[in-house]
Amino acid sequence: MKKILAIAIILLAANIFLARTFYFKNDPPISQDTSKVIEPAKYLSSEDEIINTILTRYHYSKFRLDDSLSNVIFNRYLKSIDYNRSYFLASDIDNFDKYRFQLDDDIKDGNLLPAYKIFNVFRQRVNERLDYAEGLLKKEFDFNKKESLQLDRDKAPWAKDTTELNELWRKKVKNDALNLLLTGKKWSDIQSLLTKRYENVRRSVMQTQSEDVFQLFENSFTESIDPHTDYFSPATSENFKIDMSRSLEGIGAQLQSEDDYTKIAEVIPGGPAFKSKLLHRDDKITGVAQGKDGEMVDVIGWRLTDVVALIRGPKGSIVRLQIIPASEGVNAKPREITLVRDKITLKEQSAKDKILNLKNDGKDYKLGVIIIPAFYSDFEAEQRGDKNFKSTTRDVQKLVDELKSANVKGIIIDLRNNGGGSLEEAIKLTGLFIKNGPVVQIRNSDGNIRVEDDPDSAIDYSGPLVVLVNRFSASASEIFAAAIQDYGRGLIIGEQTYGKGTVQNLIDLNRLMPNEKGKLGQVKLTIAKFYRITGASTQHMGVVPDIQYPSAFDSNEYMESAEPSSLPWDQISATKYKPFGNLKSFIPKLIAEHDSRIKNDPEFDEYLDEIKEYHESHDKKTLSLNEAVRKKEMDDAEQKKFEKENELRKRLGLKLLKKGEISTETEPKDDPLLNETGHILIDFITLS
Repeated sequence: MKKILAIAIILLAANIFLARTFYFKNDPPISQDTSKVIEPAKYLSSEDEIINTILTRYHYSKFRLDDSLSNVIFNRYLKSIDYNRSYFLASDIDNFDKYRFQLDDDIKDGNLLPAYKIFNVFRQRVNERLDYAEGLLKKEFDFNKKESLQLDRDKAPWAKDTTELNELWRKKVKNDALNLLLTGKKWSDIQSLLTKRYENVRRSVMQTQSEDVFQLFENSFTESIDPHTDYFSPATSENFKIDMSRSLEGIGAQLQSEDDYTKIAEVIPGGPAFKSKLLHRDDKITGVAQGKDGEMVDVIGWRLTDVVALIRGPKGSIVRLQIIPASEGVNAKPREITLVRDKITLKEQSAKDKILNLKNDGKDYKLGVIIIPAFYSDFEAEQRGDKNFKSTTRDVQKLVDELKSANVKGIIIDLRNNGGGSLEEAIKLTGLFIKNGPVVQIRNSDGNIRVEDDPDSAIDYSGPLVVLVNRFSASASEIFAAAIQDYGRGLIIGEQTYGKGTVQNLIDLNRLMPNEKGKLGQVKLTIAKFYRITGASTQHMGVVPDIQYPSAFDSNEYMESAEPSSLPWDQISATKYKPFGNLKSFIPKLIAEHDSRIKNDPEFDEYLDEIKEYHESHDKKTLSLNEAVRKKEMDDAEQKKFEKENELRKRLGLKLLKKGEISTETEPKDDPLLNETGHILIDFITLS
């Protein structure tokens, strides 16, 4: 069987505030630092043309590079440079408008000058804004005024003039200062810290390379075609290889930049961050320190690559991070966490099992849980002929045998936060639970459809089965869950999955331009789509569970369908398959039992409260700049968090914390969703 890797990654080098300047003959001269110009390297023009040729010929969507797509590229490029509309003026955008429907021809011709011109104006605006910001720090702000800062400006109008932009930045700088004031900093310290922060941004701007601008523009092009088609510069390509091999010694998290902040894009299963449970998706990193006593370095406004370099380090060494937890909203106090760097090995990402003991209607039940963080296989060991090579299917097969020996009444496959991996493993894993038949259909860009079947006729486990998923179960996870659902082999429970139903392939551009070997990057492009055995695509829709849990993450923001350029949902003909059973008749009764049970479940109530709080915080569009108001909001949030922690400790029989006390013991956390999934499985066992 042909091996295809369904890659589920988030681009590491998106939305970085970087720039230099370039002088064009027919444009008015830029007043600042014209001696430090940046211009497209000569070979980049040819690389641009090659990228266009590859995408035009081989991308699945067979798109047209025309004025319509040029408009999309133009808007995406502006957004990638000035995400929160805090630098450019409306007059700048008007001046750039001549490029709006020209970029398609420029890409075909290898003309990169318009992209660099736009970027260089941005660089000038950054310098102007930083000069203004540092000037504001000469006098302490009045934090008693009643005024607020608009948080989300990505759809706001561009500032019509410098006066309007100054007012926006006055509030931005005041908010930066207030954040530090609320942590107990004196004004002199605030001045020093913010001046250093803004100078770090300026330094990052001045360190921009020609390749940085090229990557940013090319990704505005590639991601306008579809969100999983990317250009990787040589440096980013190396980072990508490291991430895919998981060989890097670090904390085990993928990072991205967003509006001056470094944000957690993904926590990698098996890594230090994953095992610590202290770092989560969308948390913001504001500071990095080395060792137990190293100075905390403020990294707001830093280049993403510089932050990554600061976090990386040798195995066994300590790194301390100052973070703003996403779950605690805009009023969260920065928190310091300590992680010990380590290598992420295949063993750490391996499937694991545990026994879930539950009482239902006065009876005791023993259930098996198999947690699968990723679909993996040690291809190199397999090719060497190692009979003990590791793979998801081989590991799960052993765990199933262990759970059957323990006489469990049913098994839960936990695929929460499993972003995918090896397609072949998703197919083989499905084969452990069905006798034989097709698992997934794959349509290539030429329209040919290939059906991938269960490779053997054996069935390792035929008992009651549930698959637990969430919004971040994607790609190979969705193939497995969809097949289990379509065969009627087990219940799917949880949140609607991500909806990534596409296949990507990597092309090394150095092979196409041997004279420039080492200078060029790679293109990751979409070459195929996945379809269920029913013919329905997993693209956009993902897998809709038989029994759905409420989600903290809005589908309009945290699904494939939220990306404007994502490929559409569609359908092909179903393939022939024989269902294992029909579970639909059980679902109404199971939902009724579930709804009745969670009404009296304090753990599930707490989960619902957390979702409500997250939505309230996430939907907050303004932030008060009044010290008393902000302090009260932060104190109220801290009090609520303190009370919740003690409620949990009381239920677990742990010593209650005193106000201001930080627990030094590892607290076992309840998993209300897993427990409720277990109860639903028990109901299913009883009914069937």
